[in-house]
Amino acid sequence: MKYRSIAAPLLLPLVTFGIYSLVWSVKTKNEMNKYGTGIPTAWLLVLPIANIVWLWKYSVGVEAFTRRGLGRHAAFWLMLLLGTIGSAIVQHEFNRKVAPAPLTLPVSA
Repeated sequence: MKYRSIAAPLLLPLVTFGIYSLVWSVKTKNEMNKYGTGIPTAWLLVLPIANIVWLWKYSVGVEAFTRRGLGRHAAFWLMLLLGTIGSAIVQHEFNRKVAPAPLTLPVSA
C-alpha cells in the first residue's frame, strides 16, 4: 500500500468534481487485492444498488488489510455517510499500517 496524504482523498474530490474519489477507490482496491482481500471490480461503483454492495466488500477489505485497526462496519458507515471525510479517515488507517517503523539510534555509554 502506498503512503498517501490524507488531504488527497479529502480535498482533491472537490477540485476534480468527484473524479478523484473514484481514482482513489480503484487504486486502494488494487493495492489491497495484492494482499488477498478479494474486493470485486470497481465497475460496480457505477451501478445504483451494486455500488453499496461494492462499498461493503471494500470495507471488509479495509478491515482485513488494517488487521482490524478499522472495522468493516466503521469503514462502511464512514465512507457512506461522510464521503470524502470518511475516505480520509480510511486513508489515515492505511497510512498507520504502512508507515515505516521509527529509527532507533544506538545509545552511547
